[in-house]
Amino acid sequence: MLREVDRQVVTLDVDGERTQLLLPVHKTLLEVLREDMQLTGTKHGCELGECGTCTVLVDGKPELSCLLLPVQVEGRVITTVEGLAHGSELHPLQQAFAELGAAQCGYCTPGILLSAKALLESNPRPARDDIREALAGNLCRCTGYAKILDAIELAAGRMR
Repeated sequence: MLREVDRQVVTLDVDGERTQLLLPVHKTLLEVLREDMQLTGTKHGCELGECGTCTVLVDGKPELSCLLLPVQVEGRVITTVEGLAHGSELHPLQQAFAELGAAQCGYCTPGILLSAKALLESNPRPARDDIREALAGNLCRCTGYAKILDAIELAAGRMR
């Protein structure tokens, strides 16, 4: 059983909503998103910071939620894959992935979408090598990345 000293109140700004939670101090941001906030789009992968499936945006930059404690992101803006769409309207990246069949099993897709979003916000006209570099921390075991790269290029064109 956790003692009171093993818990901490943390206020998180996730996908535009501020939430205050009493959390065990050892819980990662990934665990909090999935277990406490029911935002299950962010995936458990390696839990070592090597695969990128747990990627979220923190103040617009890709971060690995399996390596972060909630207290480290308190007061910062967190975006999960659930925060990409606006109501029933898909984000252009999501739309392009769907149109081109860029998501196969889909497990890596949330992390890739968020890494791509960060790239396109900082570089609206990325070269293919820029996209490859931005996705270097996101592993996909199903594809050769060709459709993923094509989808990001398509979305970039639509977002300009």
